[in-house]
Amino acid sequence: MEALTPHQRRVLESLQRFAAEGHAPSLDELAQALGLRSRGSLHKHIRALEAAGYVQATRGRHRGVRLADDVLDSSVAEGTTGPGSWGSSTLPLLGRIAAGQPIEALAHPEPVEVPPALRGHGECYVLEVKGDSMQDAGILDGDWVVIESRNHARNGEIVVALINGEDVTLKRIEQTPSGVRLHSENPAYPSIHVAKTQLQIQGVLVGQMRRYQSLLSPK
Repeated sequence: MEALTPHQRRVLESLQRFAAEGHAPSLDELAQALGLRSRGSLHKHIRALEAAGYVQATRGRHRGVRLADDVLDSSVAEGTTGPGSWGSSTLPLLGRIAAGQPIEALAHPEPVEVPPALRGHGECYVLEVKGDSMQDAGILDGDWVVIESRNHARNGEIVVALINGEDVTLKRIEQTPSGVRLHSENPAYPSIHVAKTQLQIQGVLVGQMRRYQSLLSPK
């Protein structure tokens, strides 16, 4: 089976949670669980998972989606994640995020110990920060940030933002009637101004962790 993108992994993890409850969700239920207001992007991820053999779409009167038979019991092939793959105290480290670049996804996500107090209320994952654009908010190069997967945010929250369907950045969001400003926390980096139609919020920062030995290592 193929390695998955971070979005596809989150869809698969949600399906495994439903399966653990003995339920194959409808597309509306799945979208709600993932915090998606539109089913358009969800359809794309479902098609990719179906083509890769992870899920089976159900047809007929009650359209929905369920795990493929060989994935149903959470025995997911290497290179994928699921609730059966992580302990209750761990979250998947899905990749690295740098300002203005696509998320560098890990081929084999690593389990990271995350205390419950650092998690959000919804589905969460971990990204490693690359760069110093958020240093004045205390977010340094090499830090791990805990992201709650959702597509909306309040002004002042730090978000994972997808711009024009290509570039991803971690910035503080300000939403106005005329558009959206993404503020860095480093004067060396200017704010980014985009139209609302150019921006997709992929998650909100809810926790942060740091390995101090990496900061003390010789350059």
